[in-house]
Amino acid sequence: MNLQALMKQAQSMQKNIMDSKAKIEAMTFVGESELVEVTMSGKKEVISVKIKSTDLDKDDIEILEDMIVIATNDAIRKINKEIEDKMGSQAGALGSFL
Repeated sequence: MNLQALMKQAQSMQKNIMDSKAKIEAMTFVGESELVEVTMSGKKEVISVKIKSTDLDKDDIEILEDMIVIATNDAIRKINKEIEDKMGSQAGALGSFL
């Protein structure tokens, strides 16, 4: 295989990866347990947290849900930063999937 064909194949693979990444980032995912439902974007950002049943009053539940969203997104940012620090440019386009 010549170098030009290899480069073209690599560019095609990179485009496919970026297209797949964009599709995943546009999706939402819902994780559920008996008492909690978490909705996240494909960018690994928490969109919402719902506490299904508890003895807390409604205002306390809403504050708790907001605090869980903030704390979870902070943890995800720290994970992504650590991946970037450790892998740097080696991760390339795949870094967002890790």
